[in-house]
Amino acid sequence: MLALGLWGLDRGGMWGDEGVTYLVGRRTVPQIWHLLHGVDAVHGLYYLLMHAVLAVHPGEVALRLPSVCGAAATAGLVAALGARLARPRVGLWAGLLYAITPLTGHYAQEGRSYAIVAAGVAGATLLLVRALEGRSWWPYGAVLAVTFLLHEFAVLVLCAHVLTLLAARVPRAVWAGWGRAAGVAVGILLPLAWVSQRQSGQVAWLRVPDRDTTERLARGFLAVTPTGVVFWISVLLILLGLGAGRLASVALPLLVVPPTILLTVSQFRPLFHERYVLYALAGAPLLVAAGADWLVGAVGRLRLGDLLHPENDLVVTRVTGATGEESHPRLVGALTSSHASVHGVDRTTGPARALPPRPSRSDTHRTPVSGRPAPRRTPFPLLALAGVLAVAVPFLHGLPAYRNDRLAAHRPENLAEVSALAGRELRPGDPVLFLPSFWRVTALAYPGPFAGVRDLALAESGARSGTLSGREVAPGELEAGLAGVDRVWIVAQSNLLPSRWVPGDPVDRVKLDVVDGEFARRRQYVSGRVKLALYIRRMPPQDMVVPAPEHKVMPAPVPPSPAHP
Repeated sequence: MLALGLWGLDRGGMWGDEGVTYLVGRRTVPQIWHLLHGVDAVHGLYYLLMHAVLAVHPGEVALRLPSVCGAAATAGLVAALGARLARPRVGLWAGLLYAITPLTGHYAQEGRSYAIVAAGVAGATLLLVRALEGRSWWPYGAVLAVTFLLHEFAVLVLCAHVLTLLAARVPRAVWAGWGRAAGVAVGILLPLAWVSQRQSGQVAWLRVPDRDTTERLARGFLAVTPTGVVFWISVLLILLGLGAGRLASVALPLLVVPPTILLTVSQFRPLFHERYVLYALAGAPLLVAAGADWLVGAVGRLRLGDLLHPENDLVVTRVTGATGEESHPRLVGALTSSHASVHGVDRTTGPARALPPRPSRSDTHRTPVSGRPAPRRTPFPLLALAGVLAVAVPFLHGLPAYRNDRLAAHRPENLAEVSALAGRELRPGDPVLFLPSFWRVTALAYPGPFAGVRDLALAESGARSGTLSGREVAPGELEAGLAGVDRVWIVAQSNLLPSRWVPGDPVDRVKLDVVDGEFARRRQYVSGRVKLALYIRRMPPQDMVVPAPEHKVMPAPVPPSPAHP
């Protein structure tokens, strides 16, 4: 995962949200604190983290390195979950599957918090399993609290963990320990949730998810390729993995519950985006790996030698203490048996106690009932190697898609490209407008090409005003300033001008009305959602009509259409 994350990390440009991370991360701590009172409180802890990172070396690679590390940590934690809940080869396969999932690689190279949040949720889930085996609950609560502060929608993982506890049929004492740890984490989150609720206008652009949204999410989560044979094999293996007992009781709620809750809530108040529930993806590779493990075992049991001598399959496995690698339970109900309790409770004695250490291979004795030597099994390293090769095949199949994802053109826009165009076209003193004002992030992320230009709407910088893109002048002042220019450069959302969109901000309304009504576009350069365009004031209409010699009235010159350069 680390290697895939570092591959093509410097793709030559930030997109809009990454530009926000960069410009906020480079502010001072008091300036960041001032900003969070009005906007982006939900990302406050992440901005402070990025402030420390960018203080060491400001740049695009440093901006994305925390996400790469977060994705690598998540892959390792997924592997640890698979090894603890099933066996080492399941963990190996699950970790590799997580690493090669395209959605994982995409957010591993984003200068945003989502890959780090996924690592926090995977870590909390592993700590949940450890706590159910008799360890302390407080590490679980501490990791949850930090993860919730990185992004508050991670709180939905608690609902998944509740289902895990219900499946394990834990006693009241375990519920009490979990409740204290989860309650402290939620209590720490509440002030942030209250502040971010007042800033909910930031997600007003989200729309009600439909069937296509759900299908895209499922295809992105369930397989390393969204269509074709590999996808359907992954779905089949997930269905087989549902019988993995202890593993399924952890992985299935993690995969299904957070996205389902957010999709349902978004039918009434749109809040859904796949990146907000990226952490749920960790459940899919665990189930795929468990299904593959079951399939390998089934094929092994159907070998020709076993069919000819069925008595060779009558093998008794004796394990001292907790469930060993060779005898993990397949049913959720088995979690409560005296030899394999996921919550560390011995039902034969009643009170909860810590499970003994997991047995080593030397603790597991295989004795054939018939007295014959046990049949030879496929060596574990060979099976693991076969699994790694099976993971490599879909990765190589999807290699062109992985390459494309590492291109700047694959992101919503490339601010570096727009800024480079501005550096070639703009001259010192040229008037510039940003429409809406958010796109001033282009000049803030790459200030060099915009040095010396006149920002007609800017009254106070974002750092001084506690805003993302700065405080702008009053509408009347802007209208007066536009009256004195004959040409203006616009950095705008690409679907604006002309547009039926009515901005909520009065200053943006003046920009749109004046430019659309009094200016005509001459040149335009588009990069995804953002464009750079030159607008020239239209020719004034002729007040006098001069008759031609033939005494026919000649029409006034038609001004250039704003729809054509």
